[in-house]
Amino acid sequence: MRKITVLSMISLDGVMQAPGGPGEDTSGGFKYGGWTASYGDELFGKIIQEELKPAEYLLGRKTYEIFASYWPDHADFWPGINDGAKYVLSQTVEKSDWKNTIFLQNVADIKKLKNSEGADIQVWGSSKLIHLLLKHELVDELRLKIYPIILGEGKRLFDNAVIPAAFTLAEHHITSKGVIIAYYKRAGEVTTGNVG
Repeated sequence: MRKITVLSMISLDGVMQAPGGPGEDTSGGFKYGGWTASYGDELFGKIIQEELKPAEYLLGRKTYEIFASYWPDHADFWPGINDGAKYVLSQTVEKSDWKNTIFLQNVADIKKLKNSEGADIQVWGSSKLIHLLLKHELVDELRLKIYPIILGEGKRLFDNAVIPAAFTLAEHHITSKGVIIAYYKRAGEVTTGNVG
């Protein structure tokens, strides 16, 4: 069985939309594209380079279209993105010129992929897809980069349809610019009790 890992850059209020640049995703009138740009440092760069090693990817249609318009010509920064298999959940797009792209139709296809043999799978961007994965308990790990900024609007990592689940902190770092990098692994069900 493959592990599905969500990698996301989020604000303190959970916004994940358009971290990379002003024109990345302006849907909904979002005007803060590129909000992560001033927070890089040496530690952050090392961690990103580790996360950009070759993998297989599960993407929502919108993120896929953003990636497909940019990464084929910028593989010097992310060498594995062109060669890795890209599984795209879409009911409107069925073919692409970007090599190693495979289209999935529904949650059943994702479950079949997860239960197949092969490399672990990374999810980048793809807010609606992440909501769907969390709703169907298909996320094994969250790799979050939490920025010291509040955006107030935009696509968010979590919505109210997710299934409650417990996670355990597996690794963490804090950059010189105050970005908290935290890796959480799935740890079963939510437990409750009295405090004190």
